[in-house]
Amino acid sequence: MEWLMLFVAGMFECAWAVGLKYSEGFTRPVPSVLTIAAMLVSFWLLSVAMKTIPAGTAYAVWTGIGAVGVAVVGMLLFDESRDVARILCIMLIVAGVLGLRIFSH
Repeated sequence: MEWLMLFVAGMFECAWAVGLKYSEGFTRPVPSVLTIAAMLVSFWLLSVAMKTIPAGTAYAVWTGIGAVGVAVVGMLLFDESRDVARILCIMLIVAGVLGLRIFSH
């Protein structure tokens, strides 16, 4: 259950990171409120997951999910680069997150 909570926390991290773009420096009220709400949920779920998952592992997985998710969303919504080197680097992050999940105790 902790790993599911950590995964959902990572998804909310993606939401708030993308929300930062839409909030335009917290000058737009609705995206700003949604971004802050996503931050709170993300941090809360991360803190709950850290009760049983080692802190370094949980934080690395959380940030990895966020980094990959935001990179993919950036490609889909913001027409960010889709070059091979970038995609390979994203795949390395995914491999690291999976490795941490597989080899964590």
